Amino acid sequence: MNYALFAEQFLNGIQLGMVLFLLAAGLTLIFGIMDLVNLAHGSLYMLGAYYAATFTEMTGSFVLGLVIAVPVMILSGIVLEIVAIRTLYRRDHLDHVLATFGLILFFRELVRIFWGSAGRSIPLPDYLSGAVALPLGIDYPVYRLLIIVLGLAVALGLYLLVQRTRIGMLIRAGASNREMAGALGVNIPLLYTLIFGIGAGLAGFSGMIIAPLTAANIGMGDTVLIQALVVIVIGGIGSIRGAFVSSLLIGLIDTLGRSFLDDLMALFLPVNAAEAAGPALSSMLIYILMAAILFFRPQGLFPPKGAKA
Repeated sequence: MNYALFAEQFLNGIQLGMVLFLLAAGLTLIFGIMDLVNLAHGSLYMLGAYYAATFTEMTGSFVLGLVIAVPVMILSGIVLEIVAIRTLYRRDHLDHVLATFGLILFFRELVRIFWGSAGRSIPLPDYLSGAVALPLGIDYPVYRLLIIVLGLAVALGLYLLVQRTRIGMLIRAGASNREMAGALGVNIPLLYTLIFGIGAGLAGFSGMIIAPLTAANIGMGDTVLIQALVVIVIGGIGSIRGAFVSSLLIGLIDTLGRSFLDDLMALFLPVNAAEAAGPALSSMLIYILMAAILFFRPQGLFPPKGAKA
C-alpha cells in the first residue's frame, strides 16, 4: 500500500470536509432554527467566490480581497433576508422550495450580467502557492493546509459563539422553542436576520476559499449544495457539532472512495469490472450512508439538545 498517497488523499478529504462544514454550518443554522428550506444557499457560495475574485482584482491582494468580501457577503445576506426571505417564514416548505429555486435562477442571471458567463480565476500569492514537506515524504500544498486551518478556526469560533455568548444563547433558545423565546421577549425577526446573515457569510466564505482551486463559475454551488444537505441530514438539523463531524466524514468517504475503491474492488472483481464499478459506487457512498442514518437514527448523529426528533 502506498502510505504517502493514502495520507495525501486523507488530507484532501479533510480539506473537502472543511469546505463542506463552512457551507453546511450556515445551512443547518438556517434550516434548524428558522425552519427555512433554502435551496439558494449554494448561490450564496457562488456569490462569495465572485466577490473574492472581484475584490482580489481590485486590491491586488488575495488576503485583503477576502477581508473585504466577507462583510460584504454578510451584508448581502442581510439584505436578501429583509427583501425576500422574510416573506417566507409563515409559508410551508413547498413555498420555500419554489421561492428559493427562483432565487437560484435570479442569482445565476445576476452573476451573468455583472461578471459574464466565463469563469473568474483567483491567483494565489507566492507564499500560498508552494508546498510544505510533511512526514512520509509528502509535499502538500500550503493553500490546502490553510483551508484546513481556516475551517478549524471557524469551527472553534462558531462553538464559542453558540455556547459562550448571549447571541449564542438566543440562537440555542430559538432552535429549541422559538415560540417560547419570542414570548420571553426575544426579537425573533432580528434574530432571524442575524442568523441568515451569518449563514450567508459562512456560505460565501466557503466559496471564497475554494475559488482559487476551482475558479468562480456560474452554477458552482449546485453540486456542493447537495453534499451540504447530506451533511446536515447525517449530522442532525440545527447541530453545529453534527455538521462538523459529518462534514469530515463525508469529505473522507468521498475522497478516499474515489481514490481507492476501484483498487479495493479489484481484489474481488476483474480489473475491467472494478474500474467501471468503482467510480460509480464511490459517488453513491455518501447517499448510502445518509439512507442508513435516516433508517436507524432519523434525527441525525448529533441532534441539538431539546430539538424535536
